[in-house]
Amino acid sequence: MAAENSLKSREVSAMIKQGFISDSTLSFSPSRSISRLYSPLSSPSSKTLSSPPPPPLSASSPNSQAHPLLARPAQQNQTLYEMMSDEQHRESRLPDDKRRKLQDRVAKLLDDAPFRDPNWGGMVSGDVRLTVVARDGFRVSMDVHKSVLASKSRFFAEKLRRDRGVSHSVEISDCDDVEVYVETVVLMYYEDLKKRLIGEEVSKVLGLLKVSSAIMFDMGIASCLEYLEAVPWSEDEEEMVISNLNQLHLHETASEVLLRVSSEPSTSALADDILMRLLTGVLQAKDDKARREMKALLSRLLREDTPNNSNRLDILKDTLYHLCHRCVSSLVLCLSEATSTDATRRDRGVLMSEIAREADNIQWIVEILVDKKMADEFVKLWADQKELAILHSKIPTMYRHEISRITAQLCVAIGRGHILVPKDTRFSLLSTWLEALYEDFGWMRRACRSVDKKLVEDGLGQTILTLPLPQQQAILLNWFDRFLNKGDDCPNVQKAFEVWWRRAFIRECASEQDNSQLQITVCNYPS
Repeated sequence: MAAENSLKSREVSAMIKQGFISDSTLSFSPSRSISRLYSPLSSPSSKTLSSPPPPPLSASSPNSQAHPLLARPAQQNQTLYEMMSDEQHRESRLPDDKRRKLQDRVAKLLDDAPFRDPNWGGMVSGDVRLTVVARDGFRVSMDVHKSVLASKSRFFAEKLRRDRGVSHSVEISDCDDVEVYVETVVLMYYEDLKKRLIGEEVSKVLGLLKVSSAIMFDMGIASCLEYLEAVPWSEDEEEMVISNLNQLHLHETASEVLLRVSSEPSTSALADDILMRLLTGVLQAKDDKARREMKALLSRLLREDTPNNSNRLDILKDTLYHLCHRCVSSLVLCLSEATSTDATRRDRGVLMSEIAREADNIQWIVEILVDKKMADEFVKLWADQKELAILHSKIPTMYRHEISRITAQLCVAIGRGHILVPKDTRFSLLSTWLEALYEDFGWMRRACRSVDKKLVEDGLGQTILTLPLPQQQAILLNWFDRFLNKGDDCPNVQKAFEVWWRRAFIRECASEQDNSQLQITVCNYPS
């Protein structure tokens, strides 16, 4: 007996430790009162579903302010079991709240429904008991008129065409949304449905359209489509509209609604013309603020557009490179005019402004090309601009540094692996433009807030390190002398210099040591 009591004591002690029962020595509650959990009641014979509110607690109860689903006095220490029970009751309360709100909305619909009015249309009370049942068992019954259902819905006309003068009972089961079904039936009693839909949300009208389509309520379908065609959509609503209309297979009847999101298949020439018009408009814009905003807009739209159609990519590439050639040619003309001694040339300030603008245009197009992984041909194009590089050297640095930003932009992209071009093209790029970049770097760093000095230095260093070792050596030794004289006005590619040094000397020595210790042993094994 003592052993049994001891075992029970250990079990109780273990349950106290695990939190399933409380220790009376740790907490004391003089009274505990748990109310019953009330659930909604329904009757099969009732026309609408209603649930009485839970009975209030007595005024003398210490828990009169607590939620009726669970009344428990506050305790300093709750057991694990009690805390789990509280959480379970809180979670179960949410569906009940949703159900109650749904019942309230359906009850309001039925209170205002025309078939509830005994004097409506001079007709007697409804001769069809229509019951709508949700998948969770929630059901609503309505006494409606066969003449209305049959005249408005081809579905009901087929189901109710026999046994005239006989009362019918129709049940629609497994409904997705009982409230929408009830509202669709109510709409059958009205002629001006468009007015009834004003102010409704797009999602609600899509639900009404779905039910109207299912029961072949043609007037409801037409009114919902007319509504959807006229109201604005948010981006999320647009996706919902397209998805729902495609699922319903309304075809020609829905074509008017979808006109705002679809059009006749565009030809390549038309798409090319539109893109060219937009990009050219930005390049030639007169208002700088508007130009910046539209540049950002088009860049974002082109970045979001990821077409799988190779024809569209080809159109975009051809258009961008056409504009590149135009901008480079314009830049050459501006620099030629700026360096000429012709007295009839335009004002120097105007010319320098145009130079900066054309350089900025090229930077923007290159940014798009890099983002679309199409910039390899531009590297070759820019590397071949020997004449432009010579003219560049004759212009004051304060006017020309925007041109060197194009070179910096390409080096950053190459250094990050975003542009893949042959080593000859990379070396040609640096041979043509590296001296200009060195000369303009100080101005770029001071005059352009958008220039990230470290980003440019890292990109240039990585680009140099992709070249064969002798070319690395020639470029970096030249940089070493220039950096000693220019300091911060010259890009600091010290990291690249260190990598080259290790490649050229330390690794070579290690390789020689490894070769000196290399031994080859040939053994003949007996067969």
